[in-house]
Amino acid sequence: MSTPVPKLLGGRYEVGDLIGRGGMAEVHRGYDTRLGRSVAIKILRSDHVRDPHFLSRFRREAHSVAGLNHRSIVAVYDSGEDQLIESGGAKIAVPYIVMEFVDGHTLREILNARGALDPHEASRITEGVLDALAYSHHAGMVHRDIKPANVMVAQDGSVKVMDFGIARAVADTQATMTQTSSVMGTAQYISPEQAEGQPVDARSDLYSTGCLLFELLTGRTPFVGEPVSLTYQHVTKAPPLPSELNSAVPEALDAIVALALTKDRDRRYQNAGDFRDDLRSYRLGRAISPPARAALIADLPTQAVPQTPAADAVIAPVAPPPRPPEPETASLPTAYDKKRGRGGAIALVLSLIAALAVLGIAGKMYLDSRPVMIEVPNVVGAPVETAKARILAADLQVTVEYQPSRDVAKDHVIKQDPKEYSEQLARALITLTVSGGPAATRVPPLVGMEQSVAEQAIKDAGLTVGTITKLDSPEQPKNHVVSSTPEPYADAAEGDSVSLVIATGKVTVPDLKGKTEDEARAILSDLRLPVVTETRESSEPEGTVLEQSPKAGKVNVGTEITLVLAKARPVTQTFTITQTPSSSSTTTTTTDQPSTPPTSESSTPPPITQTSPGTARSTTTTTTAPTSPAHLPRP
Repeated sequence: MSTPVPKLLGGRYEVGDLIGRGGMAEVHRGYDTRLGRSVAIKILRSDHVRDPHFLSRFRREAHSVAGLNHRSIVAVYDSGEDQLIESGGAKIAVPYIVMEFVDGHTLREILNARGALDPHEASRITEGVLDALAYSHHAGMVHRDIKPANVMVAQDGSVKVMDFGIARAVADTQATMTQTSSVMGTAQYISPEQAEGQPVDARSDLYSTGCLLFELLTGRTPFVGEPVSLTYQHVTKAPPLPSELNSAVPEALDAIVALALTKDRDRRYQNAGDFRDDLRSYRLGRAISPPARAALIADLPTQAVPQTPAADAVIAPVAPPPRPPEPETASLPTAYDKKRGRGGAIALVLSLIAALAVLGIAGKMYLDSRPVMIEVPNVVGAPVETAKARILAADLQVTVEYQPSRDVAKDHVIKQDPKEYSEQLARALITLTVSGGPAATRVPPLVGMEQSVAEQAIKDAGLTVGTITKLDSPEQPKNHVVSSTPEPYADAAEGDSVSLVIATGKVTVPDLKGKTEDEARAILSDLRLPVVTETRESSEPEGTVLEQSPKAGKVNVGTEITLVLAKARPVTQTFTITQTPSSSSTTTTTTDQPSTPPTSESSTPPPITQTSPGTARSTTTTTTAPTSPAHLPRP
């Protein structure tokens, strides 16, 4: 049922197209007009707005997620209620939650379109779900409804868990499967304890995540059927292994799923981090945990479940065997009694001889059937395949458990139980503890840390400090980390080295002479050095760098650089006056040359030189005067 909504919720959020619909709410794409960003707006369906149960559940989702801030959990930005007036004039509340908008698809959409996923991709996605659960469980919150429809995969591949609508605090002892007569959770993914109405805890989410992983690997859930049948199967029926439905699933993932779907929660994964670490170990090609291996071994004999008679089958009664007839007790003649006495003695002797013969045969059979004791070969330090072959050749059985080790090479035997050279019955089980290599870990973020702090963080992560390189860089203060290799959050093995680049606290200033002020400032800005300027008259173009202080070379980060910039000199003018006798006029020519000021002896123009009258030559008078027109001689 579509929910009538206003175009603007809370006076702030524009409501756009419908992008999703669930049993409780509808999700629209929206726009936050105040912060200018896209959001997703979840609005309670109109057929639930008058139901106190759904209102409470909807509000609880907003409160549950408001305090969760994690990259793998869809963030809640805001929540509230708006009002609409129905056609009859009645007011209707419209509760809404404003969430992070994730540009991607739900796992349900991906499974519907693609079916089973590649095992590595299925593991990577499930790791993202477990990252979110590890965080929410640490914050004291159990999701209780993990399923493909509640997991988003963004366009960049990141994983986001959403819909904490039925989440409850871990300490809430009333957080059971049912509440107000409605099932809390989804039947295909519900844990056995939820199905039985028992209180749930973080391990219930891990069972549901195991169901989700099973579906990602096979394209279907572990159990199929009607909801009532599904809850019964979760409680009583052993699930198949994923590889039985998809041969591409490796044994390691079979083991991980088997442990996650263990019905007894005390024998299941105990926290999301352990579950996630096993998946990461599989993706990195490392050994998974011993509990997962043990779960697979324990699960193998249970795969072929013997068929039990149907409840309505008719069992035919079995008649007891007939009793032997009672011996006749009629008396015989006395003569016969005497003969029977002699024959009885003979029979007794024969019986004793037969008894002795039987005892002899039984004794021989006993001696021949004594248990065979076998000396356990020593396989410590041997490659696991070689060790298994030697144990099997000795008529013993073998099982393998892996554990991380930096001291023993990967896939080599660390120890064996029972001990080497001990005597065991034939077909006895020998447990080999095999090195899985160094434990998987991740490189911590180190950029910006002081060197000694960064080195300690590396050691705390089970890694070792590699090469230390000094670098002139404006990015960090002296003795702080500029970069690390491998990069932050990269997968690594225990004992791997991490190299650091450490800032020297200095930068190299180039020679800026001849550059423009803008060019020099840009260079110094990249080096994060402050600039002050001075000017000096020069024939160079105005704004050109004439000098710098300090000069080119290494300086401490933050050193103030002084630039001396060129300033244009003032311009003066020269005037030349030419006279001719014939016209008695003066022609003045002005050139842009420096003028010669009058001497102190005379402030008048020099005398005029003339030729004799009648000649053809003209008389020229040259006067050097200041540029002011008031000092020009009159003609």
